[in-house]
Amino acid sequence: MLHCTLQFRKLNERGTVDYFTAVRAFVRVVETGSFARAADTLQFPRNTVTKLVQSLEAHLQVKLLHRTTRKVSPTNDGAAYFQRMTRLLDEWQEAEAEVAQARTAPRGRLRVDMGTALAALLVIPSLAGFRARYPDMQLDFGVSDRPADLVGEGIDCVVRAGAISDPSLIARHIGSLPMATCASPAYLAQHGVPQHPAELASGHTLIRHFFAGTARQAQVVLTHPSDPASPVTVSGHYFLGLNDSNAMLAAAMAGLGVLHCPAFITGPQTAAGMLQPLLADWSAPAIPIHVVYPANRHLSARTRAFVAWMMELFSNSPYALPPGPQRAPAA
Repeated sequence: MLHCTLQFRKLNERGTVDYFTAVRAFVRVVETGSFARAADTLQFPRNTVTKLVQSLEAHLQVKLLHRTTRKVSPTNDGAAYFQRMTRLLDEWQEAEAEVAQARTAPRGRLRVDMGTALAALLVIPSLAGFRARYPDMQLDFGVSDRPADLVGEGIDCVVRAGAISDPSLIARHIGSLPMATCASPAYLAQHGVPQHPAELASGHTLIRHFFAGTARQAQVVLTHPSDPASPVTVSGHYFLGLNDSNAMLAAAMAGLGVLHCPAFITGPQTAAGMLQPLLADWSAPAIPIHVVYPANRHLSARTRAFVAWMMELFSNSPYALPPGPQRAPAA
């Protein structure tokens, strides 16, 4: 590695670029499949990225990329070189991060993607504490409920709910979100208070959650401690189906039906008496939350700081559960 670097720096004296930057550019082109997207994530002009890769190919005297008008893909030599250089870059950045962290607090930009409700209702209201601890960091939150492309969009990590099965990703479990069932006092005055999940199938209206981009609805499955092996799947009539948690909360507040959702969404309204908890003896599995990042990417000091802070947030929130043995959320 050192020998190649010295050779490339000799080329640099004749007006080309340094080896490390060229390798970074090549790796980003392969990861994103595009010179334009690589340039955007590196914050370089596109022609600079093109020249970096061309200089690298000239230095190695090997064609690394197949280029067409529609896509860019590595050659056989390029794929092998990409695998080796990705690991070397990770080790290089890890060494630099460890040295830097030893003398200073994490600093710089961290790009995170997470769901709208989690960001707006749980994470952002607590960020003043994070800012006080890490004043030299900058957070760019991509806030939406769409799936995010970590590599293609240059995202450092995403916060995702549910099980993570993609083998190309590493998922760090940071906690879980308990579920709650509730309705407005006005709705219950008109329709009565259900005592059993089966009663929701007749005489009650549900507020249904469906997943964005599909017609698939979230199932509501409740169990009772007296018979945990026999869960009850809640089914019934619904007037309104929504794919956004904030909109579901608004529907419940408007008296449009019974809502089943993570407790952090309805907790403040329940505490204020604007919503009334239902079926207190019945429970649903808490939703696991993970911080996810690509398996071939080094976990930077910035990301480690954010993950540790998120774990603290889940440990201290009355509406969340930390990793490990679960406790009951606050009423």
